[in-house]
Amino acid sequence: MVLALPALLISLKANMRILFLFLDGVGLGADDVEINPFAAAQMPALTSLLGGGRLLASGAPFLGPKADLLRLDAGLGVPGLPQSATGQAVLLTGENVPAHLGYHYGPKPNPEVARFLEDGGLFGRVSRAGKRAALLNAYPPAYFAGISSGKRLYSAIPLAVARASLPFFTQEDLLAGRAISADFTAAGWRERLRLPGTPLLTPSQAGQRLADLARSFDFSFFEYWMSDYAGHQQDMPAALALLEQFDSVLAGLLEAWDMDNDLFLLTSDHGNLEDLSTRRHTPNPVPLLLVGPPAARRAFAGVSSLAGVAGKISQLLEVN
Repeated sequence: MVLALPALLISLKANMRILFLFLDGVGLGADDVEINPFAAAQMPALTSLLGGGRLLASGAPFLGPKADLLRLDAGLGVPGLPQSATGQAVLLTGENVPAHLGYHYGPKPNPEVARFLEDGGLFGRVSRAGKRAALLNAYPPAYFAGISSGKRLYSAIPLAVARASLPFFTQEDLLAGRAISADFTAAGWRERLRLPGTPLLTPSQAGQRLADLARSFDFSFFEYWMSDYAGHQQDMPAALALLEQFDSVLAGLLEAWDMDNDLFLLTSDHGNLEDLSTRRHTPNPVPLLLVGPPAARRAFAGVSSLAGVAGKISQLLEVN
């Protein structure tokens, strides 16, 4: 018997796990290889998900057998270019933070933005419901030292984790295989952080580890900020290399993902990387890529802005 969509959703909810893959500064841009690395990069895993398409404005919406691609408004009716702190706060809470404040703000939360994250956003909702939530990123010793000294401020995502009273993953967790480095492979831990004993992963292995770790949690989150950094640098060769590495991560994730039962979604806070003609953020919509059971993906039908994402995740996980 074929279940109707609402009934199938109910059957999925009890055991569904959700992985939120956050790529900072990724919008849906023009099909222009001169300025948009998404139009030029070789990304076979992503292209296969999108039925031969690319992560472009012209490619959304797309409803496919394995994945759906929607476009989300990141401007939220507020003048000015979208920014990281407010955009991430919207994704984590479902509140139109820029509309409440009357402005976009970033990169780090100011006190007004931070107030929206006092309950931990999605991390807090999941935890209060008695379910398991985690930020899968590992943080090096210098990060915690900076936070403790006051020389470093939390960005919106780790601030929400802290407000939800969830633990952060550390160097020890990375060494034990319980977390992922921000660059996926941990090359940066060796080269920039000068921690030579850190084991390296191939991009495919990093994707498989993401899938493996996500199985331990009802809701897991991974933050990738290098995409925003690459957009600000306006370096096309570096951007192409970054996207092609990410596609290998995605291939590993797909290989290990439970496509019949679990959902992972990819989205962003604002545009940037898709238009290297400017160092600034863009007003472009951002992608919402959904991979997993059709009923779970179609639950996001009608979501048209950043403000709609958290509510749908909460519904699927049955948390308030």
